[in-house]
Formats: sequence, structure tokens, C-alpha cells
Amino acid sequence: MPFTNTAEAVGAWVEGWAVSRGAAEPAPCPGGFTIDVGLPQHVMRHVLTAADEATVRRITENAPTSGVWLKTFVPPEALTPWLAPGWSLAGGPGFLMSASLRVAPAEVPTGYRLHTWSRDGVVRALVRTTDGTFAARGQIAVTGSTAVADQIETAPAHRRRGLGRLVMSTLATAAAGQGATAGVLGATPEGRALYESAGWRVLAPLTGATRDPDRVEA
Repeated sequence: MPFTNTAEAVGAWVEGWAVSRGAAEPAPCPGGFTIDVGLPQHVMRHVLTAADEATVRRITENAPTSGVWLKTFVPPEALTPWLAPGWSLAGGPGFLMSASLRVAPAEVPTGYRLHTWSRDGVVRALVRTTDGTFAARGQIAVTGSTAVADQIETAPAHRRRGLGRLVMSTLATAAAGQGATAGVLGATPEGRALYESAGWRVLAPLTGATRDPDRVEA
């Protein structure tokens, strides 16, 4: 695999995700990283490289407010009993995936147009129909020799037409062109099939949790 171990891939994912989302620089903390995100429903997040019950309990019992998220690399059934009251799983089961990056341009299907641009270390790809309707998008944050693909999306009416593969190939080619050799991303169950067809492989489960705002005490 393009990473020596899962912990190395997690570190690359955390760094690239923060760049992709315009978040603060990840700060090392016991067990992983803390990132200030700065959104009303996502104020900050903890990412645990190696989650265990004691660490999860400490974080979830001491979170002062809603808008705090937790990301771990254990399956949902392992994380659930570790969470403090007022916390619940968020986003469904996921997967940390990686791939070696290479230049491999893809052909744009008939009836679509591809537009790419780069800003602040993030390359974005947008696919629209010839009349300008949104069809698919994605972005990738390049951080040296590694890159994080993020926010990959295809509109329901335009799925199964190769647009997801087009976006992924475009982003991988752009990142490889900037010197990145290893890619990492967080996938949903729906996205996993697309990424595996493009050569990405699962490294670990990815399970998130957040504090329920209805359970936060005044």
C-alpha cells in the first residue's frame, strides 16, 4: 500500500482534510489530533489514530457544547458503547481508503463539460451538462507527497455515466502532477464501490460521532 501503516495514512488524511475544508492546523493531542473547524454545527473535531474506551470516554464526557465531532478508525459496534450519554453515531459507517496516484487523464463523456481550478492548495473539478446543469464535483488537497480527495459528489440524475470516475481520475492526475504519490480519503458505503473500481483500497473502518444538541445542558 502507498502508506507504511494506517497511522501514517491517518496523519495524511487529517492534514489534507484540514487544508481541503479551510480548517485550522491540526493540533496533536493524546491519541490523535484536534482540529478547529469553525462551523456552527461543526465547531471542532477530534480524530483518534488508535481509539480506546478510556480516551473516547474522556473526550465525550468532557465536551462542553454541541458541534464537537469525533472520528475514529474502529467499527460502529466498537465505538457505540464507549460514548458518553448525549452522544450518537453520525454519518453512518465509513472507510479510510488509499491509493497510489498517477497521471491518467480520462475522457469527458458526451454531453458534459469539465472545469478544474486550483486555489490555496486545493484542486477542484466540476462537471456540468452542456446547458450548465450541475452533474458532479470533487476536490483534492495536496500536501507534499500525499493528497486527500474530498467532497466527491454526483447528482442522482447523472449517476452511472462515468462522471465519478472522471472526477477521481482528474483529481488524481492533478495531484500526481504536483508531486503527490499517495492518496487517502474517507468513503461512505455508497462511495466505496466507486473508489475501489478506481484502484483505491480500504485501510480501516471510519466511524464518527457527535454530541446531540438536544441533549446539551444549559
